[in-house]
This record gives sequence, structure tokens and C-alpha cells, in this order.
Amino acid sequence: QVQVVESGGGLVQAGGSLRLSCAASGRTFSNYAMAWFRQAPGKEREFVAAISWSGGNIYYADSVKGRFTISRDNAKNTMYLQMNSLKPEDTAVYYCAADHSFGAVIAGSGYWGQGTQVTVSS
Repeated sequence: QVQVVESGGGLVQAGGSLRLSCAASGRTFSNYAMAWFRQAPGKEREFVAAISWSGGNIYYADSVKGRFTISRDNAKNTMYLQMNSLKPEDTAVYYCAADHSFGAVIAGSGYWGQGTQVTVSS
């Protein structure tokens, strides 16, 4: 019912900033919780941040708290991840996910995008 497509990845220097976007299609976007995950080469996929359908509930992984900001604009069917003070350890493919509940999307279920590469150089 929901299709999501990530964009905005690229190469940035350590300490720099980048904003990722997740464009969604489908009529149920505003009723889905959404989240960002990332996966680095040779590592397991890890949770980054999640946001409820209304934007009222937000949860961040400890590794990004204070540096990343998740937001969404349901009128534009878009979710964002503002990434500041980037570190080389943030290098990964970043994925957008959407599911029917906050807990479910944090667990990694639901609809997934194709991913966008973020590379942070030293």
C-alpha cells in the first residue's frame, strides 16, 4: 500500500551535514509510522530513528541522538533525516521504512525503500 524512495545521500566530510528525504506514495502515508535504518559494509542493519504518523513520538538510537533530526511532512508525503556533525562511522546505506505502528517500524518490519548511500570522509 505504501512505496518509499530515499534520496539525498552523497559524500561529505566529517563534521558536515546532509539531509536525506524519503518520498512516499500511497493513500495511507499519514497513518504509518516511519523510520530510518542504516547498514554499513560487513555489518548488520541498525536502527537510526523513528517517528510516529503524527510526528508526536520520536525515538533515536544513542549513536545519533543530538546529531540527527527526524521529521515528516504528511502533506508532502515526505520524511526527512537531517544529519549534522557527521562522523566516518555514519557511513552506510540508509533505508527508509514504513509500518502500521511505532513499535513495528522500529523492529524493521513493513515497507522498505531501495536505500541511499552516505559516505563520510575523515
